[in-house]
Amino acid sequence: MGRVLVVEDDDRIAQLVARVLRDEGHAVDSASTGHEGLRAALAHDFDLVVLDLMLPGLAGDRVLERLVETRPEQRVLVLSALSDVGVRVACLEAGAADFLGKPFAVAELVARVRTRMRGQAPGAAQRWLEAGAVRLDLRLRRAVVAGRRTELPLREFLLLQHLMRRAGQVCSRAELLADVWGLTFDPRSNVVDVCVRRLRAKLDGPQRVEAVRHVGYRFVTD
Repeated sequence: MGRVLVVEDDDRIAQLVARVLRDEGHAVDSASTGHEGLRAALAHDFDLVVLDLMLPGLAGDRVLERLVETRPEQRVLVLSALSDVGVRVACLEAGAADFLGKPFAVAELVARVRTRMRGQAPGAAQRWLEAGAVRLDLRLRRAVVAGRRTELPLREFLLLQHLMRRAGQVCSRAELLADVWGLTFDPRSNVVDVCVRRLRAKLDGPQRVEAVRHVGYRFVTD
């Protein structure tokens, strides 16, 4: 069981979520504004932050952005009535671990929290991942290529980590959307291709991440 911070300004929903999580055995703290939630998240260690987007004072997307910048290992589950595809993708791009739209089923909330709580925080067990000429620092979220260090935004880091763990194997776009962006559906966008282009520019050449036509991408070690 873990410690969860619920940042929600609707008292009814906040109390429901807190009660459900406490019934699951978690310790639950609550905040009702963006500023209060961000202060609490940065002052204490939480296994999961459940974050609404429409918050007074400081909007939830800004809370997410600042929290991920300061604590990239923090797992955040966004819980919001703003649940169209564009908002979901934007939150996942910004670093959220998951997204659940309102209204929600309690059983789904419980299942998603269980899944995220089981997931290991980045860099918790292994420090370095190596494939070919690339070393990936899992703790500091940076790539080292030919002695040159490059800081990586969260989504590029997660993409490179996935590709390196499966070096030499073809990773489909559907697989990457699910593992890197947490999407179980196709958002009908080129989000994977854009992220790959940005990543290639930071490695030792575009050949390091090979495109496999009509399928996806492969990390090349040679």
